[in-house]
Amino acid sequence: MKRIEVEGLPDDPLGAAGLFHQNWLDPIERALEAGLDVMVTLEPADHTHGEWRKAAAAMLARKHTPQRVNLVAGTGGSLAAVEDYLATAPGITGQYLQAAS
Repeated sequence: MKRIEVEGLPDDPLGAAGLFHQNWLDPIERALEAGLDVMVTLEPADHTHGEWRKAAAAMLARKHTPQRVNLVAGTGGSLAAVEDYLATAPGITGQYLQAAS
């Protein structure tokens, strides 16, 4: 599973969604098109970011089936734990997950 770490998104949800699609969509899709399953990591954010993150995960998963893609918010060891879980859970794709701190 390839991990793509998204950093530097603004606090504003609309700006964050726009920057995500402008700067990160292409590398994510290239990895999926290369046949890799992808875990996209994001910095934790408040509830106002949930909808665009869920939509991005779902649309990427639909477009790139059978490859798996999930967006995960968190830091440090919590991301590693989710990555280990996803590596052994072949049915999980198109999800936005928030790792426990």
